[in-house]
Amino acid sequence: MAMIHGGEVVAKMLKEEGVEKVFGIIDGTYFGFYSNLRKYGIEIITPRHETSAVHMAGTYARMTGKLGVCMASNGPGVANALPGVAVENAEGNRVLLITSKRRLQISQPDRGGTYQWFDQVGVIQKMSKWSEAVTSPDRISELIRMALRESYKGRPGVVHIDIPENIMNTKIEPPALWKKNQYRRQHDIYPDPDLVKEAAEILVQARMPMIHAGSGIIHALAFNELEKLAEVLSAPVTTSWAARSVLRESSEYSFPMPYVKINNKIRNDADVVLVLGSRIGETDWWGKAPYWKNAAEQKMIQVDIDDSILGMNKPADLAILADLKKFIPALIKELENQKSKMNLDVRKSNLRFYQDLKRSLRKDYDKKLQDKEEPMITAHVPHICREVFPDDAICVMDGGNTAVWANFYQEFPVPNTVVSTFKFGMLGAGISQALGAAVAFPERQVYCIIGDGAMGFHPQEIETAIRNNLKPIYIVISDRQWGMVKLTQEIALKPIQTMVFKKLPETEVINTDLGEIEFHTLAESMGAFGARVKKPEDFRTALKAAIANNKCAVIHVDVDPVKHKWVPGLMDFKDMHNEPKGK
Repeated sequence: MAMIHGGEVVAKMLKEEGVEKVFGIIDGTYFGFYSNLRKYGIEIITPRHETSAVHMAGTYARMTGKLGVCMASNGPGVANALPGVAVENAEGNRVLLITSKRRLQISQPDRGGTYQWFDQVGVIQKMSKWSEAVTSPDRISELIRMALRESYKGRPGVVHIDIPENIMNTKIEPPALWKKNQYRRQHDIYPDPDLVKEAAEILVQARMPMIHAGSGIIHALAFNELEKLAEVLSAPVTTSWAARSVLRESSEYSFPMPYVKINNKIRNDADVVLVLGSRIGETDWWGKAPYWKNAAEQKMIQVDIDDSILGMNKPADLAILADLKKFIPALIKELENQKSKMNLDVRKSNLRFYQDLKRSLRKDYDKKLQDKEEPMITAHVPHICREVFPDDAICVMDGGNTAVWANFYQEFPVPNTVVSTFKFGMLGAGISQALGAAVAFPERQVYCIIGDGAMGFHPQEIETAIRNNLKPIYIVISDRQWGMVKLTQEIALKPIQTMVFKKLPETEVINTDLGEIEFHTLAESMGAFGARVKKPEDFRTALKAAIANNKCAVIHVDVDPVKHKWVPGLMDFKDMHNEPKGK
C-alpha cells in the first residue's frame, strides 16, 4: 500500500466533508497538508495575514452555511491568527482552524528554548469551542473526526486542531477513513411534536405575540420560513444586532435594530415572545425591563439548537431544542390549523401602528440628508450605497461610528446581505470579511463601509483581492480620528462644553487624532481602482465608476469629523452599557 503524508489524511477528510476552500498562508511546517489540497479539488486562498484568513473563513461559513476552513503555521502564524479566533468564535461562525506545531520530541512538553513554540492548544482552548492536538500519526483521523463532530454541535464557533510538523509531513500507512455519517450527526434536530403544539396554543391565545430572531436563523438558512411565520402570526419581528437582515426589511413585519424606540415599545407591548436562535444578550438588554416587559408579565417561548442557550438570560416558559429549519414549518402547520382562533384584526392593527411610527422615525432620521455641506455628513454614504448597489449586494459594516451610520441609513430588501462583528465590534475585520463574502458569492457585489482608523489595520489585503480577482469596493470614511473614543473622552473631560460646542479644542483631547493616509492612492499602488471625494454627488459618481471598473476599488470619503462623532441613537447605545433596572 502506498504511503501518504499525515497532512494528506486531513485533506482527504475535508474532501469527504465537501470542503472547497481553505484560507491561509503556506508554510513548510504543513507542506504535507496544503500540497495535497488541489489533488482533492480544494482551492487555497492566501491572504497577507493569518487573522484575515480566519475572518475570511468565518464570513464564508456565515454566508453559505458551509464549514469555513483556515490554516496557520506554528508559532508566529498561530499568534497572528489569535485575534481572528477570538472574534469568529464570539460571532458564532463555524470555522475549523488547522495549525502546525513544532515536532513532538521538543514541544510536548517544551524542551526549553524551542524555536517558534508556545502552548497553542492551551491558549486557543480559552478562546474557542474546542482545541486539541494530535499526539501520534495513528490518531490523526480520530482527532479530525472529533474536531468535525464538535464543529457541528450546538452553537457554531471556532474549532481548532493542532498537528505537529513531523506528523503533517511524515509518510504513513493510509488509515481506513469513515464516511461522515459514521462519525457525526447528519440529520437536523426535529422538535418534539407535543412541544410544537404547546407553542402553537400559546401563540394562538396571545393578544399580541412578537418574534425576536437571532443569528440562529442565519445558520439554519431559515429566512423564508421566518417571513412565512411572521405572516401567519401577523407578528412584528425584531432581531438581535447579529441577525440584521434575516428578514426582508421592506416587509411590513420587519422592525430592524436602528428603530430602537419602536423595538422597545414592541417588546413592552407583547404578551408572548417567540425567541428564535438568540441568547438575548447585552445588545438586547438581556431581555429585561424597561426595554422589555417584566418577565413575570410576558411569556417566552425559546427555540435553539444549543441546549445551553435555552433560558440563559431570560426565563423561558417553554424551551424547545430544535433546528429552526424544522421547527418553524412544523409550527406554521399547527398555526394554520387554528387560524380562525387568532385575533388577527387586532394584531394587524398593531402592525399598522408600528409601521406608522417607523415611517415617522425614518423621516426624522432622514433630515440629516438635507445637510449638503462639505465635507459631507456620513449619513449620505450608506444612503447612496443603498440607491446605487443592487438589492442583493452584500454590505460589510466595520466597527465604530462608521458602523452606526451604516446601520441607520440603509434598508436591506434581501435577507442575509449584512456582515459585521456585531458581538465584538472588531475594527479592521471588515477588510477580510469582504473578501470572504466575495469568495462565497463571486457573482454578487460586495462593499465594505469602514473608517480610516480601521482601514489602517490591514490595507495590504487590497493586494489579496487583486491577486485573487476578488472585487469588493471599500468605502473608507475619513475623519482622521478615533471618533467614538474621542467623543466619550470629551464628555468625560468637559461635558457641558462638549454638549454646547460639540467638540473640545485639540489641545484638550488625549491622543485621539490621526494623521492622513490617502487610501485611494495606496489602493492604486496595488492595482485597485481609487477615488477621493467629499461631496455626496461626487461620491455617487465615484461609486458608479468603481462598479464599472469591475475590480477591487477604494473610495476615500472625507467627512465632517465633528458631525461624524454625533451618531444617531447615541444615548440609546450609551444606556446599553448599564445593567437594566428591571427584571
